Amino acid sequence: MKYIDLKDKSLKELNEMLKEKKVLVFKLKAKLKTMQLTNPNEIKEARRDVARISTAISALQNNNK
Repeated sequence: MKYIDLKDKSLKELNEMLKEKKVLVFKLKAKLKTMQLTNPNEIKEARRDVARISTAISALQNNNK
């Protein structure tokens, strides 16, 4: 996921995506603890997606002020 893809989304869509990604990170961490995760880099990618979405949300809120 790229920041350019997130730039055109609404605040509601971004908040939904953020919630989904946070749940995904939680599930991936649980899989890692139980040795079911085959690719630990998935956690890194999901955390970066959370950061990108959070950045898009804060940029959108700053533009509205």
